[in-house]
Amino acid sequence: MIKLNKTEFDHIEATRRKLVSFILPNVDFDGWSSGALNSAINDSGVDVGLAAQAAPRGAIDLAVAFHRQGDELMLITLEATDITNLRYSEKVAQMVRFRIEASKVHKEAVRRSITLFALPSNFNEGGKLIWNTVDCIWDALQDTSTDANWYTKRATLSAVYSSTILFWLGDESLGSKDTWDFLDRRIKNIMEFEKTKSKIKETLIGQSIFGVLKYLRKPSDDHKLGFPGYRG
Repeated sequence: MIKLNKTEFDHIEATRRKLVSFILPNVDFDGWSSGALNSAINDSGVDVGLAAQAAPRGAIDLAVAFHRQGDELMLITLEATDITNLRYSEKVAQMVRFRIEASKVHKEAVRRSITLFALPSNFNEGGKLIWNTVDCIWDALQDTSTDANWYTKRATLSAVYSSTILFWLGDESLGSKDTWDFLDRRIKNIMEFEKTKSKIKETLIGQSIFGVLKYLRKPSDDHKLGFPGYRG
């Protein structure tokens, strides 16, 4: 649906997307830096004041926007692809692959993003982005869990996604075949973990641990910004 009446938010969002497209060529050389941002502002012709509204914290806001655009592309790819005949574990793997391939044209920008979000001051921000990515994946696959499984699914897939991204950045195999093989092995590990977890639940210790976890509930969408699973 096309929005006929553009709001101020729409205008700022469009400006942010424009800046992202212009900063990416500079990120390869300068990282997500103030210099790269200034070049993007000059090259795009965006007003300095408007740029400050679109990226009040500077280049890090554009790095965040770049990551979120990758999530959007992942979901667009899913809409255009029929994965109904895949096993559930294969669907999860396919979604991770969609997400990685959404950024394959800007591999160096992804590498620079990881460096940026690895900084102590930005570590929490990076964690939120990864959590939101895997939350998008589980939501797209119509995950119905509302208890502790809601958290464990996202936590384990966050680890799989993060490790696969790091592997992909160093992968020089044709068509990233080694990465997809690595991903399949990690997904297999998750499935084995789920089987092991079921066996642990049958033990006295397991009953004690999971008896406490059963009181955990999926957070509601109106929780404060930054709470796991929240996408504001």
